[in-house]
Amino acid sequence: MLVTTTELFRHAYGKYAVGAYNINNLEQAVGLFRGNLGKRDKNDEPVDPKTAAPFILQISRGARSYTDKRFLEAIIRTADEVFPDSIFAVHLDHGTEEVCYDAIDSGFYTSVMIDASEHPFEENVAITRRVVERAHAKGVVVEAELGQLGGVEEDVVGSVRLTDPDQAAEFVKQTGCDSLAVAIGTSHGAYKFAGSQGVRLDVLEKIQKKLPKGYPLVMHGSSSVPAEWVQRINAAGGQIKGSSGVPEEDYLKAAKLGVCKINIDTDGRLVWCAIYRETFRDKPADFDPRTPGKVFMKEYASYIIHKNQVLGAAGQLDAVRQFIAKKK
Repeated sequence: MLVTTTELFRHAYGKYAVGAYNINNLEQAVGLFRGNLGKRDKNDEPVDPKTAAPFILQISRGARSYTDKRFLEAIIRTADEVFPDSIFAVHLDHGTEEVCYDAIDSGFYTSVMIDASEHPFEENVAITRRVVERAHAKGVVVEAELGQLGGVEEDVVGSVRLTDPDQAAEFVKQTGCDSLAVAIGTSHGAYKFAGSQGVRLDVLEKIQKKLPKGYPLVMHGSSSVPAEWVQRINAAGGQIKGSSGVPEEDYLKAAKLGVCKINIDTDGRLVWCAIYRETFRDKPADFDPRTPGKVFMKEYASYIIHKNQVLGAAGQLDAVRQFIAKKK
């Protein structure tokens, strides 16, 4: 069932965070849907109510242009039919103003992110407000960003600039955005922190206090970059060294301070990279593209189940379904 992020955030606020996972292909989509239903393998496995969770499926600008956005959209529509028990939102990640308008007008997305964070405050406000007006007219909700994360994600390159709590309150008031991505020390990619750096929960707490009660916040660049997967990649010929991620114990701490959505992209790429590298290493005579794909879908589903557990979202699917039904 396709819903808006607003519906998910109202249920999650202060209790848990909804996982927002980027996908680029069929195998990622299948693993993602299975994992969020507590299924590790075949589609005929029963839904596991103890681990099933609502989720946000994110599509980046790079994913939309990788081949043609219509291929990816068709995969997602089909997944919604194959996995009818799912509850999820479809979200445009890091959209420009032009791309946001295209996504809004498509009628496919329930949520878009306008990322004008590289601009001065006043220009960010103006761009975001225009997107909000266009989106709200069509029932689409908007995530905006204030402050900047470091690191690199596709074509998004940032230098760290923490969100100012006073500016955050003014930004939300002036733009009318439905949720706000804040910069609290995380960064994109597999190399998030250096030295003693970490998530600035103190800054997050100040931002929460400045915003209206119950206002949803978002954490970008929040993959945990597990050492286990990095080691598997390197053992199979990879060269990922000195990587670091967000400690998983920080997820619920952030959720209790108003973070309702936590973005996870790099971790999914690491699982993909490890499985495919291991397959090429261990089965050099196998040229069937489905061989690594089958293993990846199962491993990724298992990893999604784990992520939902540390996010606190595991076991919330039925509660969200009842919550949404009561609101209608």
